[in-house]
Amino acid sequence: MLEKIRLIDRFTETVGKTVRWFALLMVILTCLVVALRYVFYVPSVALQESVSYLHAALFMLGAAYTWQQGGHVRVDVFYHSMSRQKQHWVDRLGIIFLLFPVCLFMLYSSWEYVSIAWQIGEKSQEAGGLPFVYLLKTLILVMPLLMLIQAVAELLRTFLPETVQKTHTASKEVHHG
Repeated sequence: MLEKIRLIDRFTETVGKTVRWFALLMVILTCLVVALRYVFYVPSVALQESVSYLHAALFMLGAAYTWQQGGHVRVDVFYHSMSRQKQHWVDRLGIIFLLFPVCLFMLYSSWEYVSIAWQIGEKSQEAGGLPFVYLLKTLILVMPLLMLIQAVAELLRTFLPETVQKTHTASKEVHHG
């Protein structure tokens, strides 16, 4: 079980560490858009849309990594004062009854929408815009898939013995330090 958790964590970490570079690329492209428009008087719809695409990709592809790293906002009123066992039950129930259904609903309800975008090869409606809106819309399916994959690791982690969890958390802190 620990090996499955590590495999999923490595996958999520690889995706997260890759997409975090999108933030830097967004800054560079935004500066380029501004320079082209206001210095050289050459606006670029494609570059502007690229920044939007990167923004969407950063958040949608980075959500599972952010969760894995404990970076999501958590309204913690009672959780921190619970025993570790009760915390595990809260995590399990949240994953099973909230995360799984929401992600599965997103996949189900978005499938046709994304499929149609692929069938027609949906492009930007703006003159000079990007020709692959269908790729952007695909993120609507990829995000819940990544969340479901990480959810499996998080759920399995709640069943690990306490000593293994402490070792895992400590090695994670040293590694990400």
